[in-house]
Amino acid sequence: MKRVSSHVSLASEAEINLDLSRLIIDKPRFTLERKRSFDEQSWSELSHRQNDGFDSVLQSPAFPSGVFDSPFSVGTHFGGPHPLVNEAWEALRKSVVYFREQPVGTIAAVDHASEEVLNYDQVFVRDFVPSALAFLMNNETDIVKNFLLKTLHLQSSEKMVDRFKLGAGAMPASFKVDRNKNRNTETLVADFGESAIGRVAPVDSGFWWIILLRAYTKYTGDVSLSESPECQKCMRLILNLCLSEGFDTFPTLLCTDGCSMIDRRMGIYGYPIEIQALFYMALRCALQMLKPEGEGKDFIEKIGQRLHALTYHMRNYFWLDFHQLNNIYRYKTEEYSHTAVNKFNVIPDSIPDWVFGFMPCRGGYFLGNVSPAMMDFRWFALGNCIAIVSSLATPEQSVAIMDLIEEKWDELVGEMPLKICYPALENHEWRIITGCDPKNTRWSYHNGGSWPAACIKTGRPQMAKRAIELAESRLLKDGWPEYYDGKLGRFVGKQARKFQTWSIAGYLVARMMLEDPSTLMMISMEEDRPVKPTMRRSASWNA
Repeated sequence: MKRVSSHVSLASEAEINLDLSRLIIDKPRFTLERKRSFDEQSWSELSHRQNDGFDSVLQSPAFPSGVFDSPFSVGTHFGGPHPLVNEAWEALRKSVVYFREQPVGTIAAVDHASEEVLNYDQVFVRDFVPSALAFLMNNETDIVKNFLLKTLHLQSSEKMVDRFKLGAGAMPASFKVDRNKNRNTETLVADFGESAIGRVAPVDSGFWWIILLRAYTKYTGDVSLSESPECQKCMRLILNLCLSEGFDTFPTLLCTDGCSMIDRRMGIYGYPIEIQALFYMALRCALQMLKPEGEGKDFIEKIGQRLHALTYHMRNYFWLDFHQLNNIYRYKTEEYSHTAVNKFNVIPDSIPDWVFGFMPCRGGYFLGNVSPAMMDFRWFALGNCIAIVSSLATPEQSVAIMDLIEEKWDELVGEMPLKICYPALENHEWRIITGCDPKNTRWSYHNGGSWPAACIKTGRPQMAKRAIELAESRLLKDGWPEYYDGKLGRFVGKQARKFQTWSIAGYLVARMMLEDPSTLMMISMEEDRPVKPTMRRSASWNA
């Protein structure tokens, strides 16, 4: 594999402007050819085939109905079926939740040994995404469609937290089926944060819903769902929350701790990379599905303006490699006016010591957070992997992220891939930032699960294969735990639930995606051709 320099120069504004006309109007439709095996030449071809209508909404199903009646597990990269696959499918099916005799999702965990159920018996929006992708790849689409419709209807529920009403576009963090045996009725009860630990509303649920709607549409080729008035309205409500004008001078989305997959206090308040990457991806997915008439036309214009600014901001100010770290190390402070280099007034002395030893000469990543006088230099797995899949990262940045994982394999992967955050908070810093949270102790609750899509898109299948083989040696034996503890991930999490659905579904998605890389097209988005931005006069031009 040819190495690409990790140094990525800061892009000019014109270079990252998006070709909106191509995204909205020029949507080529094609039938996705299923590939049962990929040799190294095929991987290379896949990684270079980035502008062949990869993003188009499919006109016909990716996999014809009835071709696969049982989970498939034949791939040249693994040398045949693995006994863990059948066990995983059996465990995943046990987690399916039914509402009025229809499958509507999967519960967070089926841990019969745990005395405390808490909310692990609920269907979480973010947790269901890997389950949905597994079901789609196994040609089981009904459960995904039902989930999308049920959560859509829950969006219209009254959303109150201690007498305070949430925005109309907020999507639930989770829901459960309330069964009244006396009346023989079933009701869906949503949690928008009013029952959550810490009472935090989810910011990411709406983004995951839009991303999953696009994946469903691409797989089935059925645009009737995404083009229905209900789904169009749902997308507009979600976007209205995110695109509303306010006092913020940044195109990134301001949010609080505990609002995403990292649902514990971790000092990610502000502009966490995970939310920004999901925000970017959801905007691009919505841009492909919104109808360009009526209210949709206004939102398409707003999305275009936001994407233009967000792409520039993230690729320039959130990116860190050796070259950029050296620049920050030499920053001058208290700079004034638009000519300032240190635009966020970051004090070089605030750079933690571990960063200098962690940053290799080859490789880079998106910072955990950037805001005035603060850069969170921690590595967050999901945000960086979503940045690759969504093409928020440039091709050079995507390669650099994978180079970093390869270079720092022991620290980031260890014996149970992949840490969701590195390094862990310890000692006094842990007490202050987490509030002494006992479920977020050092080197615990920090594993990020499956990440095959980023490996496939960057032409590194062997990295994902190596990680999956590590997981296969432990997952079933340990009872599919929620997370692992320790610097290398050697110990089952002290408070981890067993038979965690995201662990089960994440493994299945990882394996199936490696066996058939064409399934990446469900969620992958390719880079847009740079075009000259449309110049408009400011309102103050004639003042």
